[in-house]
Amino acid sequence: MSKQQTAIIVGVGPGLGHSLVKAFYEAGFKVVMAARNPEHLAGLYPDGSDGDVVAQSCDVTDPGSVAGLFETADETIGTPDVVVYNAGTFVPGRVAEIKPAEFERCWRVGCFGGFLVGQQAARRMQAAGRGTIIFTGATAALRGAAGFANLSSPKFALRSLSQTMARELGPENIHVAHVVIDGQILSERSAHLLKSRGPDALLDPEHIARNYVYLAQQPRTAWTQELDLRPWSERF
Repeated sequence: MSKQQTAIIVGVGPGLGHSLVKAFYEAGFKVVMAARNPEHLAGLYPDGSDGDVVAQSCDVTDPGSVAGLFETADETIGTPDVVVYNAGTFVPGRVAEIKPAEFERCWRVGCFGGFLVGQQAARRMQAAGRGTIIFTGATAALRGAAGFANLSSPKFALRSLSQTMARELGPENIHVAHVVIDGQILSERSAHLLKSRGPDALLDPEHIARNYVYLAQQPRTAWTQELDLRPWSERF
């Protein structure tokens, strides 16, 4: 019998993060789900997961906290086959008005945390000789919009990090992918938009998550480095 695969999902909340945990668990993975506030994870265990899904707190901006997350994962599920960086934060504001501390916080969560998580994942996967690392991006990774400096700056940098890691780690049998989420994700807060936009006009988080599992299962003869996802009605 083959070894059960393992995944670490960093940046789990009730939206896409929860769908990612569910999708990888349903695909047969043991999963560590991580968030800054572990109490937010209490209701996010997939049905019937028992000990196959483990919750762990992690401050992605703290190197010690990130290292601790991976050390705990080593002990509970073993070397991860897949690591997903899904953490991010955004405070809208125009450049002349953004507080420096606010900009730095968005960058630390949006990019620096991705580096810390990617580094820990890479070290383990290099030793194992295989693995997949996936970063969640956004339209802001491709173009900056007015009022979005706090999002576009870290997302641009995270995309660049993913490209560098793909070139460094691909020859070592480690697949690094960046997913551009181009559009608004369906949630309780955004569901009202369907009335004006029409059915299936928002990205369903469960459908997004299936694509992450697909990336993790791609044969290495045809790896995707960047995948952009948008609803059929989104202009681009």
